[in-house]
Amino acid sequence: MCGITGWAGDPPKDPAVIEKMTALLDHRGPDDRGIFTSPSAHLGHTRLSILDLSDAGHQPMVLDDLVLTYNGEIYNFRELREQIEAPFHSDSDTEVLLHLYRIHGDECVKYLRGMFAFAIWDTRRHRLFVARDRLGIKPIFYRKTTDGIAFASELKSLLELGRPPLEDGAISDYLTYRYIPTPNTVFSGIHKLPPAHTLVWEGGRTTITPYWTPSVLPQITDAGQAIEELDELLGRVIPEHSIADVPVGVFLSGGIDSAMTASYLDKPLTITLGSEVPHRNEAPAARQVAQHLGTRHFEDFTGAPSLDTALDAMPRLFDEPLADSGAWATSTVSKIARRHVTVALTGEGGDELFLGYKRHGLQATQRLTALNRILARLVPPLTDTGRSLERRGLTGFERYAALSSSFTRRQKRAILSPRLSGEGKDDLWYFRQHWREDLEPLQQARWLDLHTYLPDALLTKVDRAGMAHSLEIRPPLLDHRLVEFALSLHPGLLRSADGATGKLILRTLMKDRLPAGHLDRPKIGFNLPIRRWVRSRPEIFRNALDRLAQADIIRRPKINHLGGEQIWSLLVLDRFLHG
Repeated sequence: MCGITGWAGDPPKDPAVIEKMTALLDHRGPDDRGIFTSPSAHLGHTRLSILDLSDAGHQPMVLDDLVLTYNGEIYNFRELREQIEAPFHSDSDTEVLLHLYRIHGDECVKYLRGMFAFAIWDTRRHRLFVARDRLGIKPIFYRKTTDGIAFASELKSLLELGRPPLEDGAISDYLTYRYIPTPNTVFSGIHKLPPAHTLVWEGGRTTITPYWTPSVLPQITDAGQAIEELDELLGRVIPEHSIADVPVGVFLSGGIDSAMTASYLDKPLTITLGSEVPHRNEAPAARQVAQHLGTRHFEDFTGAPSLDTALDAMPRLFDEPLADSGAWATSTVSKIARRHVTVALTGEGGDELFLGYKRHGLQATQRLTALNRILARLVPPLTDTGRSLERRGLTGFERYAALSSSFTRRQKRAILSPRLSGEGKDDLWYFRQHWREDLEPLQQARWLDLHTYLPDALLTKVDRAGMAHSLEIRPPLLDHRLVEFALSLHPGLLRSADGATGKLILRTLMKDRLPAGHLDRPKIGFNLPIRRWVRSRPEIFRNALDRLAQADIIRRPKINHLGGEQIWSLLVLDRFLHG
Protein backbone atom coordinates (compact mmCIF):
# COMPACT_ATOMS: atom_id res chain seq x y z
CA MET A 1 0.00 0.00 0.00
CA CYS A 2 1.33 3.37 -0.93
CA GLY A 3 0.59 6.94 -1.83
CA ILE A 4 0.85 8.16 -5.41
CA THR A 5 0.72 11.57 -6.98
CA GLY A 6 1.83 13.33 -10.13
CA TRP A 7 1.32 15.94 -12.79
CA ALA A 8 1.62 15.97 -16.57
CA GLY A 9 1.45 18.90 -18.95
CA ASP A 10 3.24 21.84 -20.45
CA PRO A 11 4.96 24.01 -19.31
CA PRO A 12 6.48 21.92 -16.51
CA LYS A 13 5.64 22.51 -12.87
CA ASP A 14 8.28 23.31 -10.32
CA PRO A 15 9.46 19.90 -8.97
CA ALA A 16 9.21 21.38 -5.48
CA VAL A 17 5.41 21.34 -5.85
CA ILE A 18 5.39 17.60 -6.54
CA GLU A 19 7.71 17.05 -3.59
CA LYS A 20 5.21 18.82 -1.33
CA MET A 21 2.28 16.87 -2.83
CA THR A 22 4.16 13.61 -2.23
CA ALA A 23 5.20 14.49 1.31
CA LEU A 24 1.52 14.96 2.22
CA LEU A 25 1.10 11.22 1.59
CA ASP A 26 3.91 10.03 3.88
CA HIS A 27 1.38 8.37 6.20
CA ARG A 28 0.41 6.07 3.32
CA GLY A 29 4.00 5.02 2.77
CA PRO A 30 6.50 5.78 5.55
CA ASP A 31 9.21 3.36 4.35
CA ASP A 32 10.44 5.18 1.25
CA ARG A 33 9.75 8.22 -0.89
CA GLY A 34 10.58 8.75 -4.55
CA ILE A 35 10.21 11.51 -7.14
CA PHE A 36 10.51 11.27 -10.93
CA THR A 37 10.93 14.55 -12.81
CA SER A 38 11.03 15.30 -16.53
CA PRO A 39 10.26 18.27 -18.78
CA SER A 40 6.62 17.19 -19.23
CA ALA A 41 5.70 15.17 -16.14
CA HIS A 42 6.54 14.65 -12.48
CA LEU A 43 5.51 11.54 -10.51
CA GLY A 44 5.72 10.99 -6.76
CA HIS A 45 5.46 7.92 -4.57
CA THR A 46 5.50 7.04 -0.86
CA ARG A 47 6.07 3.38 -0.11
CA LEU A 48 4.70 1.03 2.50
CA SER A 49 6.90 -2.00 1.88
CA ILE A 50 4.83 -5.20 1.63
CA LEU A 51 6.41 -7.33 -1.11
CA ASP A 52 10.16 -7.37 -1.80
CA LEU A 53 11.29 -5.09 1.00
CA SER A 54 14.56 -4.29 -0.76
CA ASP A 55 15.43 -1.12 -2.64
CA ALA A 56 14.62 -3.00 -5.86
CA GLY A 57 10.96 -2.16 -5.23
CA HIS A 58 11.61 1.59 -5.17
CA GLN A 59 9.12 3.78 -7.03
CA PRO A 60 8.48 5.54 -9.32
CA MET A 61 9.83 2.60 -11.31
CA VAL A 62 11.22 3.07 -14.82
CA LEU A 63 11.22 0.58 -17.69
CA ASP A 64 12.53 2.00 -20.96
CA ASP A 65 10.10 4.84 -21.86
CA LEU A 66 7.60 3.97 -19.12
CA VAL A 67 7.44 5.37 -15.58
CA LEU A 68 5.08 3.85 -13.01
CA THR A 69 3.77 5.01 -9.64
CA TYR A 70 1.50 2.39 -8.11
CA ASN A 71 -0.60 1.79 -5.01
CA GLY A 72 -2.07 -1.60 -4.17
CA GLU A 73 -1.49 -5.32 -4.42
CA ILE A 74 -1.74 -7.64 -7.43
CA TYR A 75 -2.37 -11.10 -6.01
CA ASN A 76 -1.69 -13.00 -9.23
CA PHE A 77 1.59 -11.21 -10.00
CA ARG A 78 3.71 -14.36 -9.76
CA GLU A 79 1.41 -16.18 -12.16
CA LEU A 80 1.63 -13.24 -14.58
CA ARG A 81 5.38 -13.07 -14.17
CA GLU A 82 5.75 -16.65 -15.40
CA GLN A 83 4.03 -15.64 -18.64
CA ILE A 84 6.36 -12.70 -19.34
CA GLU A 85 9.64 -13.29 -21.13
CA ALA A 86 11.81 -10.53 -19.72
CA PRO A 87 14.61 -10.06 -17.19
CA PHE A 88 13.34 -9.10 -13.73
CA HIS A 89 15.34 -7.17 -11.14
CA SER A 90 12.96 -7.50 -8.17
CA ASP A 91 10.34 -9.81 -6.68
CA SER A 92 7.73 -7.05 -6.65
CA ASP A 93 4.33 -6.84 -8.31
CA THR A 94 5.30 -3.32 -9.40
CA GLU A 95 7.82 -4.58 -11.94
CA VAL A 96 5.35 -7.19 -13.23
CA LEU A 97 2.76 -4.45 -13.77
CA LEU A 98 5.22 -2.38 -15.80
CA HIS A 99 6.08 -5.31 -18.08
CA LEU A 100 2.39 -6.18 -18.41
CA TYR A 101 1.63 -2.64 -19.59
CA ARG A 102 4.54 -2.78 -22.02
CA ILE A 103 3.01 -5.92 -23.57
CA HIS A 104 -0.73 -5.22 -23.38
CA GLY A 105 -0.99 -1.45 -23.09
CA ASP A 106 -4.27 -0.15 -21.65
CA GLU A 107 -5.71 -3.69 -21.69
CA CYS A 108 -3.32 -4.73 -18.91
CA VAL A 109 -5.98 -4.03 -16.25
CA LYS A 110 -8.04 -6.98 -17.48
CA TYR A 111 -5.28 -9.38 -16.41
CA LEU A 112 -5.03 -8.08 -12.83
CA ARG A 113 -6.53 -9.67 -9.73
CA GLY A 114 -6.20 -7.31 -6.84
CA MET A 115 -6.72 -3.81 -5.53
CA PHE A 116 -4.91 -0.99 -7.24
CA ALA A 117 -4.64 2.59 -8.40
CA PHE A 118 -1.70 3.45 -10.60
CA ALA A 119 -0.40 5.88 -13.18
CA ILE A 120 2.04 5.25 -16.04
CA TRP A 121 3.74 8.08 -17.89
CA ASP A 122 4.97 7.29 -21.39
CA THR A 123 7.91 9.65 -21.89
CA ARG A 124 8.07 9.02 -25.64
CA ARG A 125 4.38 9.46 -26.44
CA HIS A 126 3.76 12.08 -23.74
CA ARG A 127 0.78 10.03 -22.60
CA LEU A 128 -0.55 9.46 -19.08
CA PHE A 129 -2.50 6.29 -18.25
CA VAL A 130 -4.32 6.01 -14.90
CA ALA A 131 -6.35 3.02 -13.67
CA ARG A 132 -8.46 2.08 -10.64
CA ASP A 133 -9.44 -1.42 -9.50
CA ARG A 134 -12.79 -2.98 -10.29
CA LEU A 135 -14.52 -2.37 -6.94
CA GLY A 136 -12.90 0.93 -5.98
CA ILE A 137 -10.87 -0.43 -3.07
CA LYS A 138 -8.00 1.95 -3.81
CA PRO A 139 -8.68 5.66 -4.36
CA ILE A 140 -7.47 8.00 -7.08
CA PHE A 141 -8.40 11.66 -7.60
CA TYR A 142 -7.59 13.88 -10.56
CA ARG A 143 -7.68 17.56 -11.33
CA LYS A 144 -7.51 19.10 -14.78
CA THR A 145 -5.64 22.38 -14.94
CA THR A 146 -5.12 24.98 -17.65
CA ASP A 147 -1.74 23.46 -18.44
CA GLY A 148 -2.21 19.75 -17.78
CA ILE A 149 -3.61 17.22 -15.32
CA ALA A 150 -2.72 16.22 -11.76
CA PHE A 151 -3.62 13.09 -9.78
CA ALA A 152 -3.20 11.79 -6.23
CA SER A 153 -4.30 9.12 -3.77
CA GLU A 154 -5.88 11.74 -1.52
CA LEU A 155 -7.46 15.13 -1.97
CA LYS A 156 -4.98 16.87 0.31
CA SER A 157 -2.21 16.49 -2.27
CA LEU A 158 -4.24 18.12 -5.04
CA LEU A 159 -5.13 21.02 -2.75
CA GLU A 160 -1.42 21.87 -2.77
CA LEU A 161 -2.06 23.24 -6.29
CA GLY A 162 -4.53 25.73 -4.82
CA ARG A 163 -7.79 25.35 -2.93
CA PRO A 164 -10.74 25.60 -5.35
CA PRO A 165 -14.21 26.77 -4.29
CA LEU A 166 -16.65 24.30 -2.77
CA GLU A 167 -19.23 22.69 -5.04
CA ASP A 168 -22.72 23.63 -3.79
CA GLY A 169 -24.29 20.61 -5.48
CA ALA A 170 -21.87 18.30 -3.69
CA ILE A 171 -22.94 19.65 -0.30
CA SER A 172 -26.58 19.02 -1.16
CA ASP A 173 -25.71 15.52 -2.36
CA TYR A 174 -23.82 14.83 0.86
CA LEU A 175 -26.99 15.34 2.91
CA THR A 176 -28.71 12.70 0.78
CA TYR A 177 -25.98 10.08 0.56
CA ARG A 178 -23.74 10.81 3.60
CA TYR A 179 -20.81 11.03 1.15
CA ILE A 180 -19.93 12.95 -2.01
CA PRO A 181 -20.90 10.65 -4.92
CA THR A 182 -18.41 9.72 -7.63
CA PRO A 183 -17.13 11.32 -9.81
CA ASN A 184 -17.56 14.48 -7.76
CA THR A 185 -15.76 15.78 -4.71
CA VAL A 186 -16.67 18.66 -2.46
CA PHE A 187 -14.18 20.81 -4.41
CA SER A 188 -15.06 22.26 -7.79
CA GLY A 189 -12.86 20.83 -10.55
CA ILE A 190 -11.46 17.86 -8.55
CA HIS A 191 -12.89 14.44 -9.38
CA LYS A 192 -12.71 10.78 -8.39
CA LEU A 193 -11.89 8.25 -11.08
CA PRO A 194 -14.77 5.72 -10.86
CA PRO A 195 -14.05 2.09 -10.01
CA ALA A 196 -13.29 -0.19 -12.98
CA HIS A 197 -12.30 2.80 -15.15
CA THR A 198 -9.15 4.03 -16.80
CA LEU A 199 -8.13 7.57 -17.63
CA VAL A 200 -5.90 8.62 -20.52
CA TRP A 201 -4.47 12.14 -20.86
CA GLU A 202 -2.82 12.78 -24.19
CA GLY A 203 -2.43 15.93 -26.25
CA GLY A 204 -4.40 17.93 -23.70
CA ARG A 205 -7.43 15.63 -23.99
CA THR A 206 -8.80 13.40 -21.21
CA THR A 207 -10.61 10.14 -21.96
CA ILE A 208 -12.26 8.01 -19.27
CA THR A 209 -13.24 4.44 -20.18
CA PRO A 210 -14.86 1.55 -18.24
CA TYR A 211 -13.16 -1.84 -18.47
CA TRP A 212 -15.33 -4.19 -16.35
CA THR A 213 -19.04 -4.73 -15.79
CA PRO A 214 -20.00 -7.98 -14.07
CA SER A 215 -22.90 -10.10 -15.24
CA VAL A 216 -25.87 -10.00 -12.90
CA LEU A 217 -28.04 -12.78 -14.35
CA PRO A 218 -28.66 -15.38 -11.63
CA GLN A 219 -27.63 -18.81 -12.86
CA ILE A 220 -27.31 -20.86 -9.67
CA THR A 221 -30.48 -21.86 -7.83
CA ASP A 222 -29.32 -25.10 -6.19
CA ALA A 223 -28.11 -24.50 -2.62
CA GLY A 224 -25.80 -27.51 -2.55
CA GLN A 225 -24.04 -26.48 -5.74
CA ALA A 226 -23.75 -22.88 -4.53
CA ILE A 227 -22.19 -23.87 -1.19
CA GLU A 228 -19.72 -26.27 -2.80
CA GLU A 229 -18.56 -23.69 -5.35
CA LEU A 230 -18.39 -20.90 -2.76
CA ASP A 231 -16.34 -23.05 -0.39
CA GLU A 232 -13.84 -23.88 -3.13
CA LEU A 233 -13.59 -20.23 -4.23
CA LEU A 234 -13.10 -18.88 -0.70
CA GLY A 235 -10.45 -21.54 -0.11
CA ARG A 236 -8.44 -20.12 -3.03
CA VAL A 237 -9.16 -16.41 -2.76
CA ILE A 238 -8.62 -15.70 0.94
CA PRO A 239 -5.15 -17.31 1.20
CA GLU A 240 -4.14 -15.49 -2.02
CA HIS A 241 -5.01 -12.21 -0.34
CA SER A 242 -2.63 -12.95 2.53
CA ILE A 243 0.58 -12.91 0.44
CA ALA A 244 3.15 -10.55 1.94
CA ASP A 245 6.72 -10.31 3.16
CA VAL A 246 5.52 -8.63 6.37
CA PRO A 247 3.21 -9.73 9.24
CA VAL A 248 -0.46 -10.23 8.27
CA GLY A 249 -3.51 -10.34 10.54
CA VAL A 250 -7.31 -10.39 10.41
CA PHE A 251 -9.73 -7.90 11.94
CA LEU A 252 -12.06 -10.15 13.96
CA SER A 253 -15.42 -8.78 15.07
CA GLY A 254 -18.45 -10.64 16.36
CA GLY A 255 -19.93 -11.08 12.87
CA ILE A 256 -19.95 -13.74 10.19
CA ASP A 257 -17.73 -12.16 7.53
CA SER A 258 -14.56 -11.66 9.56
CA ALA A 259 -14.91 -15.06 11.26
CA MET A 260 -15.31 -16.70 7.86
CA THR A 261 -12.24 -14.87 6.55
CA ALA A 262 -10.13 -16.06 9.50
CA SER A 263 -11.41 -19.63 9.15
CA TYR A 264 -9.87 -20.04 5.67
CA LEU A 265 -6.38 -19.21 6.95
CA ASP A 266 -4.03 -21.39 8.96
CA LYS A 267 -4.17 -20.11 12.55
CA PRO A 268 -3.79 -16.44 11.63
CA LEU A 269 -3.13 -13.56 13.98
CA THR A 270 -6.47 -11.90 14.83
CA ILE A 271 -7.17 -8.45 16.27
CA THR A 272 -10.35 -7.26 18.00
CA LEU A 273 -11.41 -3.86 19.29
CA GLY A 274 -13.62 -4.29 22.34
CA SER A 275 -15.92 -1.69 23.82
CA GLU A 276 -16.24 -0.71 27.45
CA VAL A 277 -19.98 -0.32 26.77
CA PRO A 278 -21.37 -3.84 27.39
CA HIS A 279 -24.10 -3.84 24.75
CA ARG A 280 -21.58 -2.65 22.13
CA ASN A 281 -18.84 -5.09 23.09
CA GLU A 282 -18.06 -7.81 20.53
CA ALA A 283 -14.83 -8.92 22.21
CA PRO A 284 -16.31 -11.99 24.02
CA ALA A 285 -17.81 -13.35 20.78
CA ALA A 286 -14.61 -12.65 18.83
CA ARG A 287 -12.52 -14.28 21.57
CA GLN A 288 -14.70 -17.39 21.38
CA VAL A 289 -14.20 -17.58 17.60
CA ALA A 290 -10.44 -17.08 17.99
CA GLN A 291 -10.24 -19.93 20.52
CA HIS A 292 -12.36 -22.14 18.27
CA LEU A 293 -10.11 -21.49 15.25
CA GLY A 294 -6.88 -21.57 17.24
CA THR A 295 -5.72 -18.12 16.17
CA ARG A 296 -3.09 -15.96 17.85
CA HIS A 297 -5.48 -13.40 19.25
CA PHE A 298 -4.97 -9.82 20.41
CA GLU A 299 -7.66 -7.55 21.76
CA ASP A 300 -7.79 -4.04 23.08
CA PHE A 301 -10.58 -2.07 24.69
CA THR A 302 -11.72 1.48 24.28
CA GLY A 303 -14.49 3.70 25.46
CA ALA A 304 -16.19 6.24 23.26
CA PRO A 305 -14.03 9.29 22.51
CA SER A 306 -15.22 12.77 23.31
CA LEU A 307 -17.45 14.35 20.70
CA ASP A 308 -14.79 16.93 19.82
CA THR A 309 -12.10 14.26 19.42
CA ALA A 310 -14.26 12.21 17.06
CA LEU A 311 -15.36 15.23 15.03
CA ASP A 312 -11.85 16.66 14.71
CA ALA A 313 -10.63 13.38 13.21
CA MET A 314 -13.09 13.39 10.31
CA PRO A 315 -11.68 16.23 8.13
CA ARG A 316 -8.14 14.96 8.67
CA LEU A 317 -9.09 11.48 7.50
CA PHE A 318 -11.21 12.27 4.46
CA ASP A 319 -10.49 15.86 3.30
CA GLU A 320 -14.22 16.17 2.53
CA PRO A 321 -17.44 15.38 4.41
CA LEU A 322 -18.16 11.68 5.00
CA ALA A 323 -20.68 10.82 7.69
CA ASP A 324 -19.86 7.29 8.83
CA SER A 325 -19.60 7.34 12.60
CA GLY A 326 -17.89 3.94 12.44
CA ALA A 327 -14.80 5.63 10.97
CA TRP A 328 -13.47 6.40 14.42
CA ALA A 329 -13.60 2.72 15.43
CA THR A 330 -11.94 1.64 12.16
CA SER A 331 -9.17 4.15 12.74
CA THR A 332 -8.74 3.02 16.34
CA VAL A 333 -8.52 -0.70 15.54
CA SER A 334 -6.09 0.12 12.71
CA LYS A 335 -3.85 1.95 15.16
CA ILE A 336 -3.95 -1.04 17.51
CA ALA A 337 -3.34 -3.52 14.69
CA ARG A 338 -0.29 -1.62 13.43
CA ARG A 339 1.55 -2.60 16.61
CA HIS A 340 1.40 -6.22 15.47
CA VAL A 341 1.01 -6.32 11.67
CA THR A 342 1.49 -4.29 8.49
CA VAL A 343 -1.41 -5.92 6.62
CA ALA A 344 -4.90 -6.71 7.94
CA LEU A 345 -7.63 -8.67 6.18
CA THR A 346 -11.20 -7.58 6.78
CA GLY A 347 -14.72 -8.82 6.01
CA GLU A 348 -15.89 -5.75 4.10
CA GLY A 349 -18.22 -6.53 1.22
CA GLY A 350 -20.04 -9.47 2.80
CA ASP A 351 -23.22 -7.52 3.52
CA GLU A 352 -23.36 -6.06 0.02
CA LEU A 353 -22.69 -9.33 -1.80
CA PHE A 354 -24.80 -11.66 0.33
CA LEU A 355 -27.69 -9.31 1.26
CA GLY A 356 -26.89 -8.82 4.93
CA TYR A 357 -28.32 -5.36 5.60
CA LYS A 358 -31.65 -4.77 7.33
CA ARG A 359 -32.71 -2.52 4.45
CA HIS A 360 -32.46 -5.52 2.10
CA GLY A 361 -35.16 -7.27 4.11
CA LEU A 362 -37.32 -4.15 4.20
CA GLN A 363 -37.04 -3.78 0.44
CA ALA A 364 -37.97 -7.42 -0.13
CA THR A 365 -41.12 -7.18 1.99
CA GLN A 366 -42.36 -3.73 0.96
CA ARG A 367 -46.08 -3.14 1.30
CA LEU A 368 -47.39 0.18 0.11
CA THR A 369 -50.44 1.65 1.79
CA ALA A 370 -52.16 4.85 0.71
CA LEU A 371 -52.59 5.73 4.39
CA ASN A 372 -48.82 6.01 4.90
CA ARG A 373 -48.56 8.45 1.99
CA ILE A 374 -51.33 10.61 3.46
CA LEU A 375 -49.95 10.53 7.00
CA ALA A 376 -46.44 11.37 5.78
CA ARG A 377 -47.76 14.67 4.44
CA LEU A 378 -49.37 15.52 7.79
CA VAL A 379 -46.51 14.69 10.16
CA PRO A 380 -43.57 17.15 10.47
CA PRO A 381 -40.79 15.82 8.21
CA LEU A 382 -37.88 16.37 10.62
CA THR A 383 -39.03 13.66 13.01
CA ASP A 384 -38.44 9.92 13.22
CA THR A 385 -42.14 9.32 12.57
CA GLY A 386 -42.20 11.59 9.53
CA ARG A 387 -39.15 9.89 8.06
CA SER A 388 -40.56 6.41 8.70
CA LEU A 389 -43.94 7.21 7.17
CA GLU A 390 -42.33 8.74 4.11
CA ARG A 391 -40.31 5.57 3.57
CA ARG A 392 -43.34 3.32 4.12
CA GLY A 393 -45.30 5.30 1.54
CA LEU A 394 -42.84 4.47 -1.24
CA THR A 395 -42.12 1.44 -3.41
CA GLY A 396 -39.39 0.24 -5.76
CA PHE A 397 -36.56 2.63 -6.48
CA GLU A 398 -37.99 5.47 -4.40
CA ARG A 399 -38.28 3.22 -1.36
CA TYR A 400 -34.77 1.78 -1.51
CA ALA A 401 -33.33 5.23 -2.13
CA ALA A 402 -35.13 6.49 0.98
CA LEU A 403 -33.92 3.49 3.01
CA SER A 404 -30.35 4.19 1.87
CA SER A 405 -30.39 7.97 2.33
CA SER A 406 -29.51 10.09 5.30
CA PHE A 407 -32.22 12.70 4.78
CA THR A 408 -35.26 11.86 2.67
CA ARG A 409 -36.28 14.22 -0.10
CA ARG A 410 -39.06 15.76 1.99
CA GLN A 411 -36.67 16.28 4.89
CA LYS A 412 -34.10 17.94 2.62
CA ARG A 413 -36.68 20.36 1.31
CA ALA A 414 -37.49 21.27 4.90
CA ILE A 415 -33.91 21.79 6.06
CA LEU A 416 -31.85 23.01 3.08
CA SER A 417 -31.54 26.66 2.21
CA PRO A 418 -33.27 27.75 -1.03
CA ARG A 419 -29.82 28.25 -2.59
CA LEU A 420 -29.05 24.52 -2.30
CA SER A 421 -32.52 23.03 -2.75
CA GLY A 422 -32.97 24.45 -6.23
CA GLU A 423 -36.20 23.75 -8.11
CA GLY A 424 -35.96 20.75 -10.40
CA LYS A 425 -32.84 19.27 -8.78
CA ASP A 426 -32.87 15.47 -8.76
CA ASP A 427 -31.62 14.56 -5.29
CA LEU A 428 -31.46 10.89 -6.25
CA TRP A 429 -29.46 11.23 -9.49
CA TYR A 430 -26.63 9.01 -8.29
CA PHE A 431 -28.91 6.19 -7.16
CA ARG A 432 -30.94 6.56 -10.35
CA GLN A 433 -27.76 6.27 -12.45
CA HIS A 434 -27.06 2.81 -11.00
CA TRP A 435 -30.61 1.47 -10.63
CA ARG A 436 -31.48 -1.53 -12.81
CA GLU A 437 -35.17 -1.75 -13.71
CA ASP A 438 -34.52 -5.12 -15.39
CA LEU A 439 -33.66 -6.86 -12.10
CA GLU A 440 -35.66 -8.31 -9.22
CA PRO A 441 -35.95 -6.12 -6.06
CA LEU A 442 -33.11 -7.74 -4.10
CA GLN A 443 -30.87 -7.84 -7.15
CA GLN A 444 -31.59 -4.14 -7.68
CA ALA A 445 -30.63 -3.35 -4.09
CA ARG A 446 -27.40 -5.34 -4.26
CA TRP A 447 -26.36 -3.78 -7.58
CA LEU A 448 -26.99 -0.30 -6.21
CA ASP A 449 -24.99 -0.94 -3.02
CA LEU A 450 -22.01 -2.34 -4.96
CA HIS A 451 -21.84 0.75 -7.18
CA THR A 452 -22.59 3.52 -4.68
CA TYR A 453 -22.34 2.97 -0.92
CA LEU A 454 -19.58 0.36 -1.11
CA PRO A 455 -16.89 2.38 -2.97
CA ASP A 456 -17.91 5.88 -1.90
CA ALA A 457 -18.52 5.29 1.80
CA LEU A 458 -17.42 1.90 3.13
CA LEU A 459 -14.19 1.41 1.17
CA THR A 460 -13.28 5.08 1.50
CA LYS A 461 -13.60 4.79 5.27
CA VAL A 462 -11.49 1.62 5.39
CA ASP A 463 -8.73 2.98 3.13
CA ARG A 464 -8.27 6.30 4.93
CA ALA A 465 -8.63 4.89 8.43
CA GLY A 466 -6.04 2.21 7.75
CA MET A 467 -3.62 4.42 5.83
CA ALA A 468 -3.72 7.07 8.54
CA HIS A 469 -1.74 4.52 10.58
CA SER A 470 0.29 3.06 7.67
CA LEU A 471 -1.76 -0.14 7.74
CA GLU A 472 -2.74 -1.94 4.55
CA ILE A 473 -6.31 -3.27 4.80
CA ARG A 474 -7.39 -5.92 2.31
CA PRO A 475 -11.02 -7.06 1.73
CA PRO A 476 -10.74 -10.55 0.16
CA LEU A 477 -14.52 -10.90 -0.18
CA LEU A 478 -14.29 -8.20 -2.86
CA ASP A 479 -12.02 -10.22 -5.10
CA HIS A 480 -13.78 -9.75 -8.44
CA ARG A 481 -14.11 -13.51 -8.92
CA LEU A 482 -16.13 -13.72 -5.69
CA VAL A 483 -18.21 -10.72 -6.74
CA GLU A 484 -19.03 -12.33 -10.08
CA PHE A 485 -19.92 -15.59 -8.32
CA ALA A 486 -22.15 -13.88 -5.73
CA LEU A 487 -24.01 -12.02 -8.47
CA SER A 488 -24.74 -15.38 -10.14
CA LEU A 489 -26.63 -16.64 -7.08
CA HIS A 490 -30.40 -16.43 -6.99
CA PRO A 491 -31.49 -14.01 -4.21
CA GLY A 492 -33.52 -16.81 -2.62
CA LEU A 493 -30.20 -18.42 -1.62
CA LEU A 494 -29.20 -15.24 0.22
CA ARG A 495 -32.27 -13.79 1.96
CA SER A 496 -35.19 -15.57 3.64
CA ALA A 497 -38.65 -15.25 2.09
CA ASP A 498 -39.88 -13.10 4.99
CA GLY A 499 -36.86 -10.79 4.64
CA ALA A 500 -35.81 -11.33 8.25
CA THR A 501 -32.55 -13.23 7.69
CA GLY A 502 -29.73 -12.50 5.25
CA LYS A 503 -26.52 -14.27 4.22
CA LEU A 504 -28.31 -17.62 4.18
CA ILE A 505 -25.61 -19.31 2.11
CA LEU A 506 -22.86 -18.09 4.46
CA ARG A 507 -24.79 -19.30 7.49
CA THR A 508 -25.17 -22.76 5.98
CA LEU A 509 -21.51 -22.88 4.93
CA MET A 510 -20.22 -21.81 8.36
CA LYS A 511 -22.69 -23.43 10.78
CA ASP A 512 -20.36 -26.34 11.61
CA ARG A 513 -17.15 -24.28 11.47
CA LEU A 514 -17.90 -21.65 14.11
CA PRO A 515 -18.86 -21.87 17.80
CA ALA A 516 -22.44 -22.86 18.54
CA GLY A 517 -24.74 -19.85 18.62
CA HIS A 518 -22.32 -17.51 16.88
CA LEU A 519 -24.48 -17.22 13.77
CA ASP A 520 -27.52 -16.31 15.88
CA ARG A 521 -25.92 -13.17 17.33
CA PRO A 522 -27.53 -9.87 16.31
CA LYS A 523 -25.45 -7.42 14.27
CA ILE A 524 -23.95 -4.91 16.72
CA GLY A 525 -21.49 -2.58 15.04
CA PHE A 526 -19.31 0.01 16.77
CA ASN A 527 -21.07 3.30 16.20
CA LEU A 528 -20.68 6.36 18.37
CA PRO A 529 -23.24 7.43 21.05
CA ILE A 530 -24.27 10.51 19.07
CA ARG A 531 -27.71 11.06 20.53
CA ARG A 532 -26.39 10.69 24.08
CA TRP A 533 -23.67 13.25 23.34
CA VAL A 534 -26.20 15.74 21.99
CA ARG A 535 -28.55 15.21 24.93
CA SER A 536 -25.74 15.88 27.39
CA ARG A 537 -24.28 18.82 25.41
CA PRO A 538 -27.13 20.27 23.32
CA GLU A 539 -25.23 23.49 22.70
CA ILE A 540 -22.77 21.73 20.40
CA PHE A 541 -25.49 20.70 17.96
CA ARG A 542 -27.34 24.00 18.38
CA ASN A 543 -24.22 26.02 17.60
CA ALA A 544 -23.43 23.82 14.60
CA LEU A 545 -26.91 24.44 13.19
CA ASP A 546 -26.49 28.18 13.74
CA ARG A 547 -23.21 28.22 11.80
CA LEU A 548 -24.68 26.17 8.96
CA ALA A 549 -27.61 28.59 8.76
CA GLN A 550 -25.27 31.60 8.73
CA ALA A 551 -23.37 29.93 5.86
CA ASP A 552 -26.68 29.63 3.95
CA ILE A 553 -26.51 25.83 4.01
CA ILE A 554 -29.71 25.21 6.00
CA ARG A 555 -32.86 27.16 6.82
CA ARG A 556 -32.56 26.54 10.56
CA PRO A 557 -36.04 25.00 10.89
CA LYS A 558 -37.49 23.62 14.09
CA ILE A 559 -36.04 20.15 14.49
CA ASN A 560 -38.11 17.90 16.72
CA HIS A 561 -36.11 14.74 16.41
CA LEU A 562 -33.41 13.38 14.12
CA GLY A 563 -31.68 10.04 13.88
CA GLY A 564 -28.14 9.68 15.16
CA GLU A 565 -26.63 9.42 11.68
CA GLN A 566 -28.53 12.54 10.58
CA ILE A 567 -27.16 14.51 13.53
CA TRP A 568 -23.68 13.18 12.75
CA SER A 569 -24.04 14.25 9.09
CA LEU A 570 -24.74 17.84 10.12
CA LEU A 571 -22.01 17.90 12.77
CA VAL A 572 -19.41 16.54 10.33
CA LEU A 573 -20.41 19.08 7.68
CA ASP A 574 -20.11 21.91 10.19
CA ARG A 575 -16.71 20.72 11.38
CA PHE A 576 -15.47 20.42 7.78
CA LEU A 577 -16.64 23.95 6.94
CA HIS A 578 -15.80 25.70 10.19
CA GLY A 579 -13.34 23.47 12.08
